[in-house]
Amino acid sequence: MRPLARYYTVIFMSVLPMHVQALFKPIGFIAVCTTILAGCINTGQLADGFANSMLAQRDPVLVRDGAPAYLLLIDGLIHNDPQNSDTLLAGSRLYGAYAGSFVDDPLRAQIMAHKARDYAQRALCIEQKEFCKSLNAPLPEYQMALTLLNKKSLPSLYAHATAWAGWIQANTGDWQALIDLPKVEASFQRIVELDDEYDHGQPYLYLGVLASARPAMLGGNPEQGRIYFEKVITLSQNRNLMAKTLYAKFYARGVFDQALHDRLLNEVIAANPEAPGFTLMNVLAQQQAKVLLDESANYF
Repeated sequence: MRPLARYYTVIFMSVLPMHVQALFKPIGFIAVCTTILAGCINTGQLADGFANSMLAQRDPVLVRDGAPAYLLLIDGLIHNDPQNSDTLLAGSRLYGAYAGSFVDDPLRAQIMAHKARDYAQRALCIEQKEFCKSLNAPLPEYQMALTLLNKKSLPSLYAHATAWAGWIQANTGDWQALIDLPKVEASFQRIVELDDEYDHGQPYLYLGVLASARPAMLGGNPEQGRIYFEKVITLSQNRNLMAKTLYAKFYARGVFDQALHDRLLNEVIAANPEAPGFTLMNVLAQQQAKVLLDESANYF
């Protein structure tokens, strides 16, 4: 290790709180810092390592308190390498997950959701320049552009669709934002057309919420939503506990099925949350399930 790199690595780690240092340990952060400072790091792999490490944690408080250090570091990586689509996608993933799970202040959530969408859109436009021209086009033109995409476009299209959905969620009071919902839905539909099992069926979770949460006059279809939720549960081999929590929240409550609602939530609470790629989301799903179950008697 270069002496100067070693010196700055120690300084950097020494100023981080202990709980933040602990969050960095799963990916060997000291070694990572060393390679960054030595000038020989794949920033895309590094950023993806940050995202995977955070999503594998079982302690949401640890992630909530420690993740801002990840976000700042990834901002720096993107600033230094703005055309690296892998880093942009990882940054979008992290900002979107953090805003959706840990930020209660509406203004902060909007800012983070905007950054998540911006990073995802930049990555999409780097990889799919022609398709990028259709983002602001009318819906039929956008849908036509989607048909020209192939499986190679899935990572950037999926990241953009999820960030777009998160941005709309953070701006639900803005009717202009809600106008984009059909394009988001069309994006997820194209993803599952290209790969029915993509990301363990996670695109179906978004489709399930979109179909169940909207009234019929705005394109909602609860029974189609139920099919989507069941599809996620099957494709994830029952490891995606958030699918059952949202199934209960949006479908079971929407059709006033208390028996289904309570059964799903009790299954979530009783399950082991640890599963590769799902652990943090599962812990959050269990927390939300307990709240929904406590409200059940009053809701129904």
